[in-house]
Amino acid sequence: MSKKETKKGFLKEWGDALLFAVVAATFIRWVAFEAFTIPTSSMEKSLYIGDYLFVSKLHYGPRTPKTPLQVPLTHQKIWGTDINSFSDLIQLPQFRLPGFSSVQNNDVVVFNYPAEENDYPSDLKTNYIKRCIGIAGDDIQIKDQVVSINGQVVDYPEYIKLQTDYTVKTKQPLGLKFLEDNNLYYNIDNIARFPTLQNEAALREYMIRQGATNFYGNLTKSKDGIYTYHHLNLTDEQVAALKASELVVAVEKMIDNSRFRIFGNAVNEWTTDNFGPLHIPKEGETVSINEGNWPYYKDIIQKYEENENPQFKDGKLYIGGQVQESYTIQQDYYFMMGDNRHNSLDSRFWGFVPEDHIIGKAVMVWMSNDPNPQTGSIRWNRLLHIIDSDFQLPVAVKFIIGALFFGMIIFFSIRDNRKKNNNL
Repeated sequence: MSKKETKKGFLKEWGDALLFAVVAATFIRWVAFEAFTIPTSSMEKSLYIGDYLFVSKLHYGPRTPKTPLQVPLTHQKIWGTDINSFSDLIQLPQFRLPGFSSVQNNDVVVFNYPAEENDYPSDLKTNYIKRCIGIAGDDIQIKDQVVSINGQVVDYPEYIKLQTDYTVKTKQPLGLKFLEDNNLYYNIDNIARFPTLQNEAALREYMIRQGATNFYGNLTKSKDGIYTYHHLNLTDEQVAALKASELVVAVEKMIDNSRFRIFGNAVNEWTTDNFGPLHIPKEGETVSINEGNWPYYKDIIQKYEENENPQFKDGKLYIGGQVQESYTIQQDYYFMMGDNRHNSLDSRFWGFVPEDHIIGKAVMVWMSNDPNPQTGSIRWNRLLHIIDSDFQLPVAVKFIIGALFFGMIIFFSIRDNRKKNNNL
């Protein structure tokens, strides 16, 4: 065989292998599992910045493609560029194939951000991850951060690590070891930084950029020598540990009564921590639209559902130029919140998530990298971490799985090299 034929055969072999890999990966990504990275702190301390997840499409059922003209294995942009990886010249009707469950209360769900202002098709809007607090047909209310669904206070299992803002007062500045041991940090530009005196300059710079007062990095000292850490995000476990420490004087929960950007704030007095009651629309429900509830249904009627020229004027709803005495909801909707209650852009601010925006259920952390420059490394304890489960694989089992995985890679690599050498 000539060198030219050998080279041609080699390129064809690799070309066929690459094509098969792309097709297989695209199919798996569409119908079964998709990788997802946690970019922000909105789900801490349940999920961390730097967690790499597998999102199951099998649970709720995969969606048929709405935007078929797309570069495989991309989302919105071609890798490393600002060039769109899709064309919206063709938009297909979208359906959901059968799954083996429906979205349940407290599921960790990945979805397309419905309130995104960029003109992306709905199936290519930015991926968000939140916890589904309320499903279609539920009534939700929040009182001083306590969430109730259908009049019942939500009781979260231990593996759900909710956190919120506290003011912490201490006898002296907390050392790095104490901060590390108790997992106390601020997320500055999505990097966890410990509030030590050495980090004070960076924390204050962030505070100035955010236009905040007595916020991140503002470690204050009173005349009687008490140090105050403002807006520390803490779980109940952390609060209990701090209260038990001799260094800590007080731990005080902060209630956010801001109405800024609250969903429907034109017709309500709700705040971040005191919200509702609000009904979550369900497919088939019929509602009478008026000035008092139009802000809650506006996006549903004008953006999320197919309606001909929907308008609301003079207190009446018009569709196709005809006055509508009532409106029938065309799909289910969900109410999402981040576990980091004071650092989450969620349904309290932009409203409901339509069913056709649901991507899948987060099921496993397969890898986790801590971006903190002081401790930055792989979070070994989070490898193969099953999300929202009391059961976790023993470390020995994780080690065996990892060894088998890399062993298979090495085995097939050696076998392929031997085949190539034999063909020379």
